[in-house]
Parts: sequence; C-alpha cells; structure tokens
Amino acid sequence: MSGGHFEYAQYRIQSIIDSIEHELKKQGKEKPKKELWNRKEFYDEYPEEKFFYTYPKEIQKEFKKGVKALKIAAIYAQRIDWLLSGDKSEETFLEQLKEELDGVK
Repeated sequence: MSGGHFEYAQYRIQSIIDSIEHELKKQGKEKPKKELWNRKEFYDEYPEEKFFYTYPKEIQKEFKKGVKALKIAAIYAQRIDWLLSGDKSEETFLEQLKEELDGVK
C-alpha cells in the first residue's frame, strides 16, 4: 500500500505509543550505569535515584487508557489515509477498520 495522504504522519502516533509503553515497562527497574550521572556518594545517600521512577497506580491507569486511545487513533489515521489515497475501497475500509478496532486492547 502506498498511502501518503497524510504524508505518513500517522506513524508518529506509533512512536508515541512505543514511548509511553517504554515508560511503563521501565518503572522501578535499575537504571543502566550510563544513566547514573552522579558520584557514588550521591547514590549511597539517595539509593532510590538508581531506579527509574514508578508512577502512582492511577497515573499508570491513565497512561494505559491513553495508549488505547492512541492505538485507535493510529488505526483510523491509517485506514482513512489508504481510503483517501485510493489504496482501499470504501467496503474494504469499513471491513478492515472494524476488524482492527475489535483487536485493540
């Protein structure tokens, strides 16, 4: 499929999704040494600084809701792009849109 009606801007939505999911996955994990910028004494005094921040549960919940909304937005942007670019018929647009939206978690 060629698409291009939106100059492929819809792929930026996936980049945002990936970034949010990465933030969720790294919570509470130890930072790699290359990200520890301070002296050893600092981390002895503030050991929590050696770990990635863990967001409160209600914030995590909203991040996950945002990811779901962005996934829906990405699906709409892609499907509409292909329809407007002449890559898909109206019938195919509706079928594939429904199928993909049904798969969003």
